[in-house]
Amino acid sequence: MTTRTARRTRRTLQVAGAGAAALLVLTACSSSGKDDVPASDAPASKKLSGTVTVFAAASLKESFTALGRTFESRHPGTKVTFSFGGSDSLAASITGGAPADVFAAASARTMKIVTDAGDASGTPATFVRNQLEIATLPGNPDKVASLKDLTGPGLKVVLCAKEVPCGAAAQKALDAARLRLTPVSYEQDVRSALTKVELKEADAAVVYRTDVKAAGDKVEGVEFPESADAVNDYPIALLKNAPNAAASEAFIALVRSAEGQKVLTGAGFLKP
Repeated sequence: MTTRTARRTRRTLQVAGAGAAALLVLTACSSSGKDDVPASDAPASKKLSGTVTVFAAASLKESFTALGRTFESRHPGTKVTFSFGGSDSLAASITGGAPADVFAAASARTMKIVTDAGDASGTPATFVRNQLEIATLPGNPDKVASLKDLTGPGLKVVLCAKEVPCGAAAQKALDAARLRLTPVSYEQDVRSALTKVELKEADAAVVYRTDVKAAGDKVEGVEFPESADAVNDYPIALLKNAPNAAASEAFIALVRSAEGQKVLTGAGFLKP
């Protein structure tokens, strides 16, 4: 082969190679679909707005209020409003037609009231658990050291009503210890029971450990082993006729997220 022929052959191969490369580029461009769009160019998620109405057990007040503020700051244009109280009363309000988006109960039994009525959307999820503790006056002047000590003469003890989750759990703990206790009053939610001690209207109350922690130095907490037999699961659910389902689902997601769990366990709740 002559030198001139060899050069001509090399030029032909170079042109062919360039053409093939160009063809590959064109093919790649023409076959590019939506899945190849960079993440930064992907359609943004729908902006959340409006009010999320949450019915929640009284023991969740501090934790949920903090999470509500976090949610509002993360989603400008939203507002989270709460109705805290005894889970049984809240369940009755929901089944009675009260407008709400989310229900967070202090027991599976009270959530079942709502699900049995067909007022929940989907299956409720347990997001935390809670354990009982005895709340006494600061310094524990009556030297309460056990659940049995609450049965002593002259001691004014307050319990939650038996239909309320904290009351049902207290009764379960008393049954496990084979103890009988007649309180000076039955309260309709755990905060009301705790307040009796804070105001020195009672010497002790059986409440949740989270409430003792939230009260700070207003009360003193006493742990008792029977509480392990009466741990309550806390379920949360989107309600069937939620006026603001999209934002409500996002709030539930925050509660169940690692960030939400950090807030809740920091308040004394147990992981599910």
